[in-house]
Amino acid sequence: MKFSSGFSALMGLALASLASAADRTAAIYIQPVSQAPAAPAPLAEIRYDPAAAASPAEVISYEAPEIPDEARLVRVGAYDPSAKRWASSTSVASVENFSKGYSPTLILSVDQKGDVLGAALRGVRIDAGQTRDFGPQALVLVTEPGKQPELNKPVVLSPEGKDAVQDERTFFQKYWWLIGIVVIMTLTGGGGEQGK
Repeated sequence: MKFSSGFSALMGLALASLASAADRTAAIYIQPVSQAPAAPAPLAEIRYDPAAAASPAEVISYEAPEIPDEARLVRVGAYDPSAKRWASSTSVASVENFSKGYSPTLILSVDQKGDVLGAALRGVRIDAGQTRDFGPQALVLVTEPGKQPELNKPVVLSPEGKDAVQDERTFFQKYWWLIGIVVIMTLTGGGGEQGK
């Protein structure tokens, strides 16, 4: 009895660790764009699961940014403080996204493995009558492989060795003008003397 309960407890821990191992976190930083730019400051930390197709993201922590009055734009992205460089592509957003009546939505782009490719920010207008969730939201976009070209179509050459272009038009597309001439000649052509 004790062996089976111990075994099930170990299996439960193993499954829980596998589920939590799939979740990843990303730190999003913000930097005001100005004449004398300050160092990027932490904005939010997002937990996401890159394996899920429509991965729900959760904002773990969010710090409202302190933006100088002269700044009109901010840079948003994943920043590596130890290397003192941006670890992903950045996007530029207006400081109006943080104004009253707007809720910031952080958009995180990740690849198939879950590595952060870039981050963006947009302010979503909130209506107090429609929603009670005024906090920051997160959205994760997982990239998908693009369409591959069809490479096995043979190239047809003319006897001179040039690329032969095959005419893929239908009969009516090729000879519509002849059909038009025949119809006009039939309608306007005089009939014989029928009344005599």
